[in-house]
Amino acid sequence: MSDYQMGVVESKFADIIWQNEPISSTELTKQSAELLKWKKSTTYTVLKRLCDKGIFQNNNGVVTSLISKEEFYSAQSEKFVEDTFKGSLPAFLAAFTARKSLTEDEVKYLRRMIADYEEE
Repeated sequence: MSDYQMGVVESKFADIIWQNEPISSTELTKQSAELLKWKKSTTYTVLKRLCDKGIFQNNNGVVTSLISKEEFYSAQSEKFVEDTFKGSLPAFLAAFTARKSLTEDEVKYLRRMIADYEEE
């Protein structure tokens, strides 16, 4: 995928695809009109843009993802940490926890993740 960014509206559109794939382009147009109030031309313009980014594909009128929603947002998160914190996850966590306290369950989950990583 060459471009990890999607705007808010593109993300809502992408969610329609991820939730319903494989989805026919006809059904995608209907859902986009209903949920996003888009015209057919807008749907196809945005779909083409996201296909060009390597996120989705449209083969013979059937739209599917090339990467999962989880993979996409994971890649976006990595890019954010890289761009904003020079790739330092500890710096990101320090900034994050300076404004928002972690719950006891979140701390346990992070400790478990670190322990699992160390075991590998």
